[in-house]
Amino acid sequence: MKTLLTLTTAVVATPAFAASGPFLSFSNTNFIVLLGFLVFIGVLVYAKVPALLGGLLDKRAEGISTELKEARALHEEAKTILASYERKQREVQELADAIVAQAKVDADAAAAKAKEDLKTSVERRLASAQDQIASAQAAAVRDVRNTAVTVAIGAAQDVIAKQMTATDANKLIDEAIVDVADKLH
Repeated sequence: MKTLLTLTTAVVATPAFAASGPFLSFSNTNFIVLLGFLVFIGVLVYAKVPALLGGLLDKRAEGISTELKEARALHEEAKTILASYERKQREVQELADAIVAQAKVDADAAAAKAKEDLKTSVERRLASAQDQIASAQAAAVRDVRNTAVTVAIGAAQDVIAKQMTATDANKLIDEAIVDVADKLH
């Protein structure tokens, strides 16, 4: 049917009908061209070129249809992957927010602990400083007493030495010897 339609169109649309003179003579170039064209068309139809062209076009249409189906499948797969990545991104964002919140809580707790540790350390240092001050004060009092005792002994020696006679000194020495002898035995 397609070949008949093609052949009819070729015959009707030729410029052979516009030529002058007898059309069906071999001296008319238009008739010769028409015959050559019809023979060419006949050879193409005999060689089944229109069927081959139709088959090639059908194959091409099937290939395009297959590519479209693959493209649709890839598009759906890409949508699925995109949705998966968006879901993972939301999960990661939620996890990051939770980590940041926990870090803030940990930082606050660490700051409070550091503040408490600093307070304890200051208290310990103050207590240590107070102990050192008390110890230094006691040492100073001891030094002052020792110095006062030394000065008092020195003054007493001077006073006793000035007021004591040789006989009184000998008498004190004898009494001291007796006291030492009593205490040692």
